Amino acid sequence: MASKNLKMMVFDLDFTLWPFWVDTHVTPPFKKNSNGIVVDSYNSEIEYYPQVPEILQKLYDEGYTLGVASRTSEIEGAKQLLQLFGWDKYFSYLEIFPGRKTTHFNNLKEQSGIDFKEMIFFDDELRNIHDISALGVVSVFVKKGVDKSVIEEGKQQFASGVKKSIR
Repeated sequence: MASKNLKMMVFDLDFTLWPFWVDTHVTPPFKKNSNGIVVDSYNSEIEYYPQVPEILQKLYDEGYTLGVASRTSEIEGAKQLLQLFGWDKYFSYLEIFPGRKTTHFNNLKEQSGIDFKEMIFFDDELRNIHDISALGVVSVFVKKGVDKSVIEEGKQQFASGVKKSIR
């Protein structure tokens, strides 16, 4: 069970919520086709990790503040996908721009008023896990996309006080 002090969950995008780099593997602009499927400019279907919509809805319903911290250079494309997938309604904070994740997190802390020790972060890059755990944010290394087990592991890690989880 998660600690009652956990207030904010922050997610990377590329290879965390979806299985590609938005700035290199797909081609914006994105749209929904006549079947309601999100596609890129070549009409290739854009997919996300299967459990993500249900997870975001559940975390939102549980009252967590949700944020994004992404280093992508394809800022508008990333925001467009969040909107087309219907996920923009879940995220209160979007930090999407190239640079160090520490800048993203300092912005999140300042904008939200939520302290680092009340946050958890999910990312697929070890350099980001190291940088953000050094701030005091519980950081979970995501190997194959976010799923329910990754979220539960993160909540358990937060409750135990471990700042970094690399399996």
